[in-house]
Amino acid sequence: MAPYESDDSTGATQADGELRDEMRAERRRKAARYVVPVAVVGVAAATIGLVPALADSGDPDLPKITAQELIDKIAKSDVQQLSGTVKISTDLGLPDLGGLESSLMSGAAQGGGGSSADPTSKLTELASGTHTLRVAADGPEKQKVSVLESGAEYSLIHNGTDVWGYDSKSNEVYHSTAADSGKAEQHETPATPKDFADEVLKSVDDTTSVTVDGTAQVAGRDAYRLVVKPKQSGTTVGAISIAVDAKTGTPLKFTLTPSSGGAAVVDAGYTQVSFAKPAASTFDFTPPKGAKVTEGDKAGKAGRADEGTGTDQGGKASKAPGHGSAKDLDKSGFDVLGKGWNSIAVLDTGSKGGVPTGSASGSGDLSGFLGSLGDPVSGKFGKGTVFSTRLINALITDDGKVYVGAVDKAALVKAADAG
Repeated sequence: MAPYESDDSTGATQADGELRDEMRAERRRKAARYVVPVAVVGVAAATIGLVPALADSGDPDLPKITAQELIDKIAKSDVQQLSGTVKISTDLGLPDLGGLESSLMSGAAQGGGGSSADPTSKLTELASGTHTLRVAADGPEKQKVSVLESGAEYSLIHNGTDVWGYDSKSNEVYHSTAADSGKAEQHETPATPKDFADEVLKSVDDTTSVTVDGTAQVAGRDAYRLVVKPKQSGTTVGAISIAVDAKTGTPLKFTLTPSSGGAAVVDAGYTQVSFAKPAASTFDFTPPKGAKVTEGDKAGKAGRADEGTGTDQGGKASKAPGHGSAKDLDKSGFDVLGKGWNSIAVLDTGSKGGVPTGSASGSGDLSGFLGSLGDPVSGKFGKGTVFSTRLINALITDDGKVYVGAVDKAALVKAADAG
């Protein structure tokens, strides 16, 4: 079906710009926890979206709507209660890391006291393959996401001030409180098409084309198709398609295809959804008998005590690694180069020598192995290694800087040369 209307200019207001800046800052703060090579996995999973190619059943006949009207409909959507099943498929084109993936996730879990139930350690699992999730929400204080596995289940539950993570396979529990950790959403893993659609739409600016391209039916509900495309060249993002529920304005499906073509990088959507109030018991949780319980707040306080300022060799206070001196340094401690879809985040790790060294199992040097996964590059900046996926690419230079973005290798090298 032909597009209803093209609306390349979304008329962003100054308030919209400030909101986008805040969103980008938060996204980069999350990205800081996953510096390459984990950045290649974690950033893509945490900032872009995930899911499945679901067959649409027919093109329902709906009233015409403009792109701006559909964006407004999403923004005004106030669905507080829902439950359903989401299928997520992700194809970032990552190499087979064998047992290293588990080791990296175990390392990430150290921030939660080494618990396999720590939500942070689960992000990398959603960065590849196909997953089935059950989701439920009842207002801002009650949400639940369960990742269904073969013979096991991982659940993340937010109920009031409590945040629980439970891994049935290991019978381990992770617990923290929203009051102590700041915000419950710090522990939440994006799981629904709306999570991902919100991230994309807050970033829409004059570098973006937005159109309505027909209708679809997803999970038995009539929907409009909203298509978001970068106007810029050099980005790895080809197009993003969002199926928006015609009645509630809730995104039902999110599909991101790369500029290189081929299958979707991430494709997520409901296979079943209900907007009825979930049972109160859905959000109840008591640690099972014999389960190992890790209090995340206590584990995190020690880490937070070490953050912030340090001392240099002269004994003077210095800012934490990652601070920049450019005038466009944002609140998160990143320099941000470029604009829109060509934005590149720059982090100075303060660690010389390029690809980080370490051990996945307590012995041996990983630098050679990790280096073999990337492409060596050189330029005015010196030498470095580029780690590539079908979406997020990252350059680690030998002087300790990391350049990350949804851009091609040439753009990263150019940014490093300019920096």
